[in-house]
Amino acid sequence: MTVLSLVIRLVVLGALLWLAITDVRTRRLPTSIVLTIGALFFVDALIAGMPLDDVISHLLLAVVVFLACAVLFAVRMLGGGDAKLASVIFLWVGFGLSLATLTLVSVIGTVVSLVSLATRNMNPSQRFVPLRALAMFSAARGVPYGVALAFGGGFVIVLPALLHLISTQ
Repeated sequence: MTVLSLVIRLVVLGALLWLAITDVRTRRLPTSIVLTIGALFFVDALIAGMPLDDVISHLLLAVVVFLACAVLFAVRMLGGGDAKLASVIFLWVGFGLSLATLTLVSVIGTVVSLVSLATRNMNPSQRFVPLRALAMFSAARGVPYGVALAFGGGFVIVLPALLHLISTQ
């Protein structure tokens, strides 16, 4: 992997963190940002010289994840933005890191869900800023699962490139 690949992945991480903040504040994940993250995968794959078979494999996993998330969306267990974001995250990580990503996102998602449940009765107009920020996680507005996807996915997207760059130095 090149320095340019790491830069692209850091841009993706920045976009994911922006999505996490947006999800907490508005419970929306803008499609344009999610699609940009997905498009950057193809740019990174081209720069890294990823074989076409691997690109197709990553794309296949993203489609499978999207279909599974569409079912969860249909039964109102997952938001539409979360379904799109999950698909894009798994487009990036591929089959090789899918179990690690799923585990990490699930653990972070559990913490986010517990915080959301614990804060569901908090008044969002708190005077004390840290309490106001915490109240934004309230499950009364839905669980911001994009936070778990962004942090877990971002970690798994950036870490391999960072480790590769460090090990070659």
